[in-house]
Amino acid sequence: MAVIHSGVAVSKAKLKARKQGTPLPRTKVHGAKFSPAEVVALPEEIAAFDPHVFLTKLAAGKTIRHYKGDDSVFSQGEVADAVFYIQSGKVKLTAVSAQGKEAVVAILPEGSFFGEGCLAGQPLRMATASAVQRASVIRVTKQAMVALLHQEPEFAERFLAYLLSRNIRMEADLVDHLFNSSEKRLARLLLLMANFGQESKPIPLIAKISQETLADMIGTTRSRVSFFLNRFRDLGFIAYDGAGMHVHSSLVSVVLHD
Repeated sequence: MAVIHSGVAVSKAKLKARKQGTPLPRTKVHGAKFSPAEVVALPEEIAAFDPHVFLTKLAAGKTIRHYKGDDSVFSQGEVADAVFYIQSGKVKLTAVSAQGKEAVVAILPEGSFFGEGCLAGQPLRMATASAVQRASVIRVTKQAMVALLHQEPEFAERFLAYLLSRNIRMEADLVDHLFNSSEKRLARLLLLMANFGQESKPIPLIAKISQETLADMIGTTRSRVSFFLNRFRDLGFIAYDGAGMHVHSSLVSVVLHD
């Protein structure tokens, strides 16, 4: 027997399992099998990686800058000559096509690297990076970053594992965009932003983010995002207060629903 919530069918057994903390069943996405945590979260050991311990060892080639919301870190087309690490805050990556259409590539949380394409010989920035809110960002020159990777094998190993994990997430994002509905894509994005699946961290509050930005990230319209957010709120999956949006783990039922 299933409980129907505005088109989202969830068995009573699944709902009970979620409340009791029992591992959720695996689900199939067009032939590929994923558990909810695999779809929406980085591995716990990678999420716990703290590069700041290693970055403090840099005597030269490192600068720290503080940004306000909407301040640009670098722009698309600029020379790629450094790697960046978000010490606090969030950074948005956007790309603009030759026709002037803008797309939000990602919103990176505290503890993320970006701009690492220069290490693989990328000459120019392929996207624009800007602060979503107040942010402190560490800039490490390409030369200093390469030296750190050679001098600190543990850092190099963790940095590579971080990049590979992010690549896995990007592949999951592609599957999500190709095969899932905009409602599922929005639910998955909110769960990602809320660190769902990382049991050592409580699900936090998502700071205020515009519906236009959410729409850009999942490839739909602002009106559709508004419709789904209202539905999620009515079902108790999300809640608002003055600081932003609280995401409840029950939102995973939207991702699991076939």
